[in-house]
Amino acid sequence: MAGTKELQQLFGEKAFAFPKPTDLVRVLVEQVTDPDSLVLDSFAGSGTTGHAVLALNKADGGRRRFVLVEMESDIAERATGERLRMGVEGFEAEPGLGGGFRYCTLGEPLFDEAGNIQESVKFSDLAAHVFFTETGSPIPKRATGKTPLLGVHDGTGIYLLFNGVMGDRRANGGNVLTTEVLRNLPEPSPRPSPSKGEGALPKVVYGEGCRLSKARLKRAGVVFKQVPYEVKVN
Repeated sequence: MAGTKELQQLFGEKAFAFPKPTDLVRVLVEQVTDPDSLVLDSFAGSGTTGHAVLALNKADGGRRRFVLVEMESDIAERATGERLRMGVEGFEAEPGLGGGFRYCTLGEPLFDEAGNIQESVKFSDLAAHVFFTETGSPIPKRATGKTPLLGVHDGTGIYLLFNGVMGDRRANGGNVLTTEVLRNLPEPSPRPSPSKGEGALPKVVYGEGCRLSKARLKRAGVVFKQVPYEVKVN
């Protein structure tokens, strides 16, 4: 009943059946998380879980994050997202809770049932996935497909050789790490300090193949990961 009244205050008559009250979810989240936890709700509905996390962070100064998943696009946009916006910014006599959120939609799957990359996948989409699964952080800016350098994380450059990004679209061409490709990998500008000692910036390079020995890769400070087999699916 409390949850229903709460949603009626937010959306008028556009209330969900049997919604959870924010105060109850906040207590539950407080009991099972620490101030830096990541909270997942796979059935977001009206966004109560996200609202509760924002309220708890406001109360105890926590830095909890949340991921809410709602499969119904209309509900996600008009209810889940709107409720979070109102919680952050405030509504009527209720002050804003602060914080923020990012609204994302699911795109085409990157991988088929066999774990191979779909032929229709664009460089920018695979690049965003590779950078996030490698570093745990979003890609700094959307990849254009004009450079294999996706960004730098903790002093290590993250690279992707895919769709002939080096300008060589022949079979076994620029998607394979060779001595020439390694020599032409762009360095970031301005160049950050390496995370380990002096010398070349450490690199993680994703590509379809590698023709360099393990010893050569080690001397160059390169970790090679083969596409698609060493690309994390989730």
